[in-house]
Amino acid sequence: MTTAIVHHPIYEKHDTGPGHPETAERYRVAIEALRGDKKLWGRLEEITPEKAGKGAIQAVHTKDHFKRVEGAFLNGLDRLDADTTLSMQSFDASLFAAGGAISAVDAVIEGSARNAFVAVRPPGHHATAERAMGFCLFNNVAVAARYAQNKFKEIDQVAVIDWDVHHGNGTQGIFYTDPSVFFFSMHQYPWYPGTGSRGETGHGKG
Repeated sequence: MTTAIVHHPIYEKHDTGPGHPETAERYRVAIEALRGDKKLWGRLEEITPEKAGKGAIQAVHTKDHFKRVEGAFLNGLDRLDADTTLSMQSFDASLFAAGGAISAVDAVIEGSARNAFVAVRPPGHHATAERAMGFCLFNNVAVAARYAQNKFKEIDQVAVIDWDVHHGNGTQGIFYTDPSVFFFSMHQYPWYPGTGSRGETGHGKG
């Protein structure tokens, strides 16, 4: 078994506009750097993902949120909040981003890869069940975690380790009352979005 790398050209089509910190160039540079190391690239298993289905997205997001993202650009919107921008192919890119995380789950659990590097955009960990925020449309890792539990009955518990300067508030919120998903975030507090204090340890059985 080897390491899988999940990537797709659609991720470059999510155009966030001039001056935006989350750009296609970041994705492009990462893939080109990996490809430039021919020895390393030759050891990776390339995976081209498919779109995540509506059911997989709505397993962690509300129907209203899905419809809002789906129809936003067609309805003349170029952003969902102050810093979460949209372009013609953003909705498709977001489905492929969640689908990329799902593809990694399949590869690892079914045994074709030992682990996976999922190079996707738009990112996801700020997206809550009800809304997009912080550059994120759908919560890719939350979609993948729930997909793993729903498809593979031997996966009853999942740990999500989030390592970023910003707290993964969306992922935390989605699973805050869910004892089957453990979420651990390493971040700079109280930077954006201002959540993630040491006292936020779940609610009820979560």
